[in-house]
Amino acid sequence: MSLVIGPLDLPAHVDEALAVQAVAFGLGPDEVAVRRQIVLRHMTYPGARALGATAGGRLVGFVYGMPNDRTHWWSTVVEPYLRARGHEDWLDGSFVITELHVHPAYQNRGVGRSLITTITDGATEPRSILSAIDIDSPARGLYRSLGYEDLARQVLFPSAPRPYAVMGAPLPLRRR
Repeated sequence: MSLVIGPLDLPAHVDEALAVQAVAFGLGPDEVAVRRQIVLRHMTYPGARALGATAGGRLVGFVYGMPNDRTHWWSTVVEPYLRARGHEDWLDGSFVITELHVHPAYQNRGVGRSLITTITDGATEPRSILSAIDIDSPARGLYRSLGYEDLARQVLFPSAPRPYAVMGAPLPLRRR
């Protein structure tokens, strides 16, 4: 089955995308309902873009992001952690990877790598930032292989059960 990566009208396919995220990230219906509103709001922000990965016409992965804005909620949470480590400047001139999720049946096949490199290739910012659960995981391994480095660790988001790491990389991302 061939995989196609291309632009995704995320507001029109938000339920499909969140179904992938729910399986990949272990979200329940209440969490999905909250995230649905967040995704729809994010996609109204200037410069927000989304890509999807489809196999047989079915969405199996997606990524979305936008130019960082210090007034956005995410930035206000991570800013003190970045400032404490001398990395506050990463909040300017960065493209944020807001979400990247691949259905478990399609993980470890290069789908996530293709999604993140394709979306950042279209960014005009000189670098990219993201947050990921602060554990040794395949996702963090992928980000490191692309050139992302830890800018802050043990970042606590309100209502998130586990701490996150904020990672940053110069663009374009490193290829193998």
